[in-house]
Amino acid sequence: METFTIKTPSSSANIGPGFDVIGLALSLYLELRVTIDRSKQSSELPLNCRVTYEGEGAHSGDIPLDPEANLITRVALYVLRCHGQRAFPVETHVHIVNPIPLGRGLGSSGAAVVAGAMLGKQVGGLHQLTDERLFDFCLMIERHPDNVGAALFGGFVGTYLKPLSPEDIARVEIPLSEVLPAPAGGEDTGKQPPEPPIGIGHHIKFPWAKEIKAVAVIPDFEVATAKAREVLPKEYPRQDVTFNLQRIALLPVALGQSPPDPDLIYLAMQDKLHQQYRQTLIPGLGEIVQSMSPSSQKGLLGVCLSGAGPTILALATENFEEIAESIIGRFRQQNISCRWLLLQPAEGTTVTR
Repeated sequence: METFTIKTPSSSANIGPGFDVIGLALSLYLELRVTIDRSKQSSELPLNCRVTYEGEGAHSGDIPLDPEANLITRVALYVLRCHGQRAFPVETHVHIVNPIPLGRGLGSSGAAVVAGAMLGKQVGGLHQLTDERLFDFCLMIERHPDNVGAALFGGFVGTYLKPLSPEDIARVEIPLSEVLPAPAGGEDTGKQPPEPPIGIGHHIKFPWAKEIKAVAVIPDFEVATAKAREVLPKEYPRQDVTFNLQRIALLPVALGQSPPDPDLIYLAMQDKLHQQYRQTLIPGLGEIVQSMSPSSQKGLLGVCLSGAGPTILALATENFEEIAESIIGRFRQQNISCRWLLLQPAEGTTVTR
């Protein structure tokens, strides 16, 4: 019996001005507890895999347990079938433990994609796949390198995508018709899917001052990433783009300095490319971002929308509960209940046996 555990952190993207560029891995982990009984010669399980789940959304019925439909096992199949393996090893059991809130801007889908890619590598014995190569597989599925990069590599990261060919751009999702049978993707052609191009995305790790922690205030409603993208303009005023460029040049340096400079970080975390447009989806967001500052909240460094929201991320060095309660109070005025977590930068995806 082979057993191992994959741990993948949640993440917060953007961190103010770093729209689609900067990601921060956070100490809230998706876990896959995997067992494979290699003594068995055959299995009656679909694709030789049984999926079980506990955690966020477990009672809603929204988490599919069919390995052909579950995002994590679909990604693993993509990796496997790109390497000539049509199914999981016989008698594979994947137990998913997920404390990451769904649809809240904490990188739940990015974590699932990264964990799925790592699952494919591990069960397939594909030890030649480096983390950098797994990054390519992940980016063929999840087009947000900030969340995926943070979940895979850990820490505070800057990411970018290289320009792709027209053929690669057209492949927005997993080539499902070649990977999964009906109804998930149509007829299973039995063909080996084309592997992703090499070097789709790149990342760099920035320093992070040891004093800084993250207060994540999580409202009790979801915001779909697609909906949060729809409210963004197709074009931006030049002065708004310049505003963000000036601040994103400061932010990685400011967050790496010890002791942290509250005024510098507060200014460097301001944004004009996405937060103001998403206020219509997140009641109270404008007031929270504009009213909270180091001068009004002791220990606060800066506050921003986490990813597409609705989670609010406050970076701070002390008085974490007071800062959280201040944000929660503003949501309460909009009749929105919240919970909060104190998190810190996390290491990337790990495998333990």
